[in-house]
Amino acid sequence: MRKQSDKRLVFGLSLASFLHDVGSDMVFSVWPLFVTQVLGANMAVLGLIDGIGDAIVSVSGAVGGYISDRVRKRKIFVWTGYFFGGISRIGYAFAPSWQWLIPFRLLDRSGKIRSAPRDAILSDISTRENRGARFGLLRAMDNFGAVVGILIAIFFLQTLGYKNLFLLASLPSILAVLLILFFVHEPARTLTIFKGIRFKDFDNNLRLLTILSGIFALGSFSYSFLIVFANKYGFSNATVPILYLVFTLVAAVISIPAGRLADRIGRKKVLFLAYFFWAAVAVTFIFFESFLGIVLGFIFYGLHKGALEPVQKTMVAELAPKEYVASSIGAFQMVIGLVALPASLLAGLLWDSFNPLVPFYFSLVLTVISAMLLFFVKER
Repeated sequence: MRKQSDKRLVFGLSLASFLHDVGSDMVFSVWPLFVTQVLGANMAVLGLIDGIGDAIVSVSGAVGGYISDRVRKRKIFVWTGYFFGGISRIGYAFAPSWQWLIPFRLLDRSGKIRSAPRDAILSDISTRENRGARFGLLRAMDNFGAVVGILIAIFFLQTLGYKNLFLLASLPSILAVLLILFFVHEPARTLTIFKGIRFKDFDNNLRLLTILSGIFALGSFSYSFLIVFANKYGFSNATVPILYLVFTLVAAVISIPAGRLADRIGRKKVLFLAYFFWAAVAVTFIFFESFLGIVLGFIFYGLHKGALEPVQKTMVAELAPKEYVASSIGAFQMVIGLVALPASLLAGLLWDSFNPLVPFYFSLVLTVISAMLLFFVKER
C-alpha cells in the first residue's frame, strides 16, 4: 500500500513538472531572439538578464529549502512556485522594452522556491536503489514537457506572435498548480527541532562537491548564447527553436537512463560523463562552425543536461544530513545560482568585447578544473 502511494506521489509531482515545463519552454525556446531582436538588447544585457534569473533561482531555492525544513511543510512551496511561473509569462507578453522584463524575470525565477521542497519529497520517499531513477524520471518529465512546449512555439509563433504565445504559456502552469493543490498529498513528517544548516555544516565531500560545481557553473553560461551563436552562423529565427527542441529531446531521452546508470555504477562516474559532454559542446562550437557542427553541439548539450541534473541532485541529497535534505539542496543551488550571474554576464562581455568563441575557451578550462576536483569527492 505504501509503495502504491509513493508511486502516485512520484507520478503527481512528475506530471505537474511536465505541465509547467510545457509553458516554460514555449517562452524559453524563443527567449534569446525575443530579447535581442524584438526588444533590442545586446549580448551583455541578455547575459545580465539570464544571470539575474539564475541568481534568483539560487536564492529562492535556498529560501524554499530552509523554510520548508523549518516549518516541516513541502507542498505549499511547490504549487506557489508554479503559480509564480504562470503569472510571469503574462508580464513577458506585455513588456514594452527589455528593462520591463527584469521584474517579471525575477518573479518567474523566484518560482524555483518549489525545487528543493519538491526534491526533498522525492528523496524522502525513495531508497538508495531507486532514488537516481526517480530523479531521472522527474527530469525526463521536465524535458518531455519542454519538448511539447517547443513544438507549440515552432508551429504557432508566426500565427500567434510573441504576445499571444506567452499568454498561452501561462495556462499549463495554472493546471500544475491545481494538480498539486487537489491531487498531490504530502506525506506526514515527524516534527523535530530545526536549527538550520550552514555551509560549514556540510561534510568535506558535500563541501568539495559544492565548490567544484560552483567553478563549473562559472563557465557553463546560459543556453541563450548557444541559440544566438546558431542564429549568427546561419540558422533562421524559424529554425533556431528546432535546435532547442533537439537538445531538450536528447536530454529527455537520456535523463532516466542516466539516473539508472548512476544507481548501478555510482554517481561520480555519470557526473564525469556530464562534464565530458559539456566540454564536447565547447570543442564543437570552437572548431566546427558549420551546420552539422552546431547541430552536433546541441546534441552534446542535451546529453550534458540529461546526465548532469538528476545525478547532481541525487549526490547532494545523499551527502546531506538526513534532517536537512531540502535545506542542503537549497544551499547547494544557491551557490550554483549565485555563480551563474557573473557567468552569463562575463560570457556576454567576452562575446561583445572579443568574439563569440572566447566564452567557450574560458568554459573549457573551468570544466577541466572541476573534473579534476571531482576525483577527490567520495560518495556515501
